[in-house]
Amino acid sequence: MATDQITIYHNPRCSKSRQTLSILEDAGITPRIIEYLENPPTAAELQVLGNQLGLEPSEFIRSKEAAYAALDPSGSERSESQLLDAMAAEPILIERPIVVRGDTAVLGRPPENVHQLL
Repeated sequence: MATDQITIYHNPRCSKSRQTLSILEDAGITPRIIEYLENPPTAAELQVLGNQLGLEPSEFIRSKEAAYAALDPSGSERSESQLLDAMAAEPILIERPIVVRGDTAVLGRPPENVHQLL
């Protein structure tokens, strides 16, 4: 795993994302940076990320965002597939940052979680 490229799904306006990126750079790693708000992953790519994280979409969606409440004001239950579609359509809903190395991913919340991939 030591030679696997590290990718970070990054939001430069997010302090946790910046801190996670800094940890990688301080470790001498130049990750591939995907600014996911500009280049959002597809629902299928998000499913793969969820599998790598070991999380269901409901576990890495930002449910406190206004965009989440706007999905269905009645608050009805959404399927995991619907959540993936929502995150792909409104990438602000994706919990950040997600850091991937090989077949494993971690959420940079807290940023120190990235040490699991180093």
